[in-house]
Amino acid sequence: QLQASGGGLVQAGDSLRLSCVSSDRTGSSYTMGWFRQGPGKEREFVAAVWRSTSTTYYADSVKGRFTISRDKAKNTVYLQMNNLKPEDTAVYYCAADRTLILSSLRNVAAYDYWGQGTLVTVSS
Repeated sequence: QLQASGGGLVQAGDSLRLSCVSSDRTGSSYTMGWFRQGPGKEREFVAAVWRSTSTTYYADSVKGRFTISRDKAKNTVYLQMNNLKPEDTAVYYCAADRTLILSSLRNVAAYDYWGQGTLVTVSS
């Protein structure tokens, strides 16, 4: 299971760190991703860390502001979000998959395992 936490209500320009804890799926054999779903929108890719190399990937909309990282010892993946904007308001989900291919990294359907989501609200 994946358990996401760390969401909350913040003002524009503030920072938040989301955490995703797993009992067994954040090791190097799983690619971990963060996705988000804003009001009335489809779920979209935010960031991912590749399973074997830990190379990180970001959506253009968050590049330079968000950082994904993993702590293997704690079975936890983090999403550090800085300089938050009102358009970042969404429910954020962590996801994991062991076999997805690199070209599918940004696809919701490519991930087999999902956390329950944590709400981030950014006020202007």
